[in-house]
Amino acid sequence: MSEAKHRAVFPGSFDPITRGHENILRRAAGLFDEVVVAIGVNQDKQGMFPLEQRMDMLREVFADAPQVKV
Repeated sequence: MSEAKHRAVFPGSFDPITRGHENILRRAAGLFDEVVVAIGVNQDKQGMFPLEQRMDMLREVFADAPQVKV
């Protein structure tokens, strides 16, 4: 029987990603087997970056942390 994975979900708009977001996610990556970054879209706000670009930015920042999933 395999060992259970410990997962965390970190939701936010990440518009744009900040050093604070990065710090929290890197610390979480050290505590959990997988950290899922859930990007929310607020239809009532005019965002700075489209969703796909925010996803790309997050993937680039965490390219060295395979346990962080966007």
